Amino acid sequence: MQAGLILLCLAYVLSQFFRAFLAVLTGVLGTDLGVKPDDLAFASGMWFLAFAAMQLPVGWALDHIGPRRSAAVLLLLGGGGGALVFALASGPFHIAVAMFLIGIGCSPVLMASYFIFAQTYPPVRFATLAALMLGVGSVGNLVASYPTALAVDLVGWRATLVGLAAVSASVAAGIWLTVKDPPKSHTEVKGSVLDLLKMPVLWAIFPIMLVSYAPVAAIRGLWIGPYFSDVYGMETGQIGLITLIMGVAMILGTFVYGPLDRMLSTRKWVIWGGSMAVVLGLVALIVLSGAPVWVPVALMAGIGFFGASFPVVIAHGRAFVPAHLVGRGVTLLNFFGIGGVGLMQFASGRIHAEMAQGSDPAAPYIALFGFFAASLLLGCVIYLFSRDSLD
Repeated sequence: MQAGLILLCLAYVLSQFFRAFLAVLTGVLGTDLGVKPDDLAFASGMWFLAFAAMQLPVGWALDHIGPRRSAAVLLLLGGGGGALVFALASGPFHIAVAMFLIGIGCSPVLMASYFIFAQTYPPVRFATLAALMLGVGSVGNLVASYPTALAVDLVGWRATLVGLAAVSASVAAGIWLTVKDPPKSHTEVKGSVLDLLKMPVLWAIFPIMLVSYAPVAAIRGLWIGPYFSDVYGMETGQIGLITLIMGVAMILGTFVYGPLDRMLSTRKWVIWGGSMAVVLGLVALIVLSGAPVWVPVALMAGIGFFGASFPVVIAHGRAFVPAHLVGRGVTLLNFFGIGGVGLMQFASGRIHAEMAQGSDPAAPYIALFGFFAASLLLGCVIYLFSRDSLD
């Protein structure tokens, strides 16, 4: 199982990479294919939409088929196949189709790991293990920054995508060979996603799940590139370094969040405090618009750090899920988390396109930061009514 978890972690590295690498390709895709920022926002949204839509069937598959076959087959067909489609793209539509396929391929890998953790380890350790997997897997965020910019400069973006297709296929084969499905929960109790949706204890958790990851994923996954290109005139290599800084901050935040719930004996207030820090960071980006470049770099690093609460929110909701619905429980929570990013990316593309009509290059991004801040603040207000799973 140890080798299997390592391969699943490598698959999650790919998942983190694919959701974040468009920020670095902004310039070259615009030059070669005429792709605009709102086209990339749509393509990014397609990745998250496909990923989210797959969570419910993935949850069923984890409970009935097991994580080995679920993760290996989808990563091979969606991840490897989608990367090849991307490599052959000749316009924005092909990029969107490729990202949709890649989203399907990446959809089971993290939840397969979480399913194994939930079935194998005590619930009190789930948040730490989930954060560890998320933190190590977030190396993909780093690879999707300066290293990707360097690879694109050396061999071109098409050859880079062909290489990623080969890596995806190899990791999928490794998962098939090494992952062992945990024993199934033997119970006569039946249930479905509808049973989870009927649980009032989860109703105040779903909204924060919907909005807490979206600002970080949207900025790091896409808007950080156009922002520094349009407002500060930076090129691919410089943007790669800035995305690297935000990626490192996100990884550090994930590792810090992991043990905090046990150290402070609360999940609710750890999540709420971190989310409010992200709101303040977004507001600061608006208020300090036009400041020297190090200011938005530092603020985005802070947003990445405090916005890394994703595994703790999953753990908060998972603690209330009955054992026979663990697979569908964690994937339902992930559905809200990733689906929220997809919806916000679609909306952010429209906002950017509308606001880009003016002469101020910073105006579209001020509107975007305001949109993300308002959404997250509303989620935090609703979350105040949640029950702490460590009470």
